[in-house]
Amino acid sequence: MENKEIEITEIWNDKKSDSLKDFIISQSQKLSKERKLKNDLLAIQYQIEDYIETETTSERLRVLDFVKLYLKTFNVTQKRLAHLFEMKDSNLHKYLIGERKLNANIVLKLSSFSNLSPEYWLRIEVKNELLEITKEKERYADYSKYDYRNLFVAAEE
Repeated sequence: MENKEIEITEIWNDKKSDSLKDFIISQSQKLSKERKLKNDLLAIQYQIEDYIETETTSERLRVLDFVKLYLKTFNVTQKRLAHLFEMKDSNLHKYLIGERKLNANIVLKLSSFSNLSPEYWLRIEVKNELLEITKEKERYADYSKYDYRNLFVAAEE
């Protein structure tokens, strides 16, 4: 009896890949609008979770980047969102790009709008602040002068 090794192409190939794609497309076309919307919203939530949880991030994403995903999904403009939030578009934009720190009012509005816990929005901002701190620390290597042990060296002198 000959021992034949299974080749990867026997398990996965272009024909099987195309067949899977066709199956996924046919199944997604059967979904209701409501189910598609839920899937899109879950996809955004997973992107936010992934961004928050990933240790090493190649690019800094702003709250605006995630809000834009919601706006695209709902097919609305940022101006319309600002109207919903009862604020000026320019004011909202400053919060979304990180020019202004998120406050409880904005976080609760974003949370209500997205049906996500306020924690998600705050954690995006905190992660971005930590990324900025890391960048600053690399740029200014002389932070060692703030080490608590320097208090004792100064006291001994």
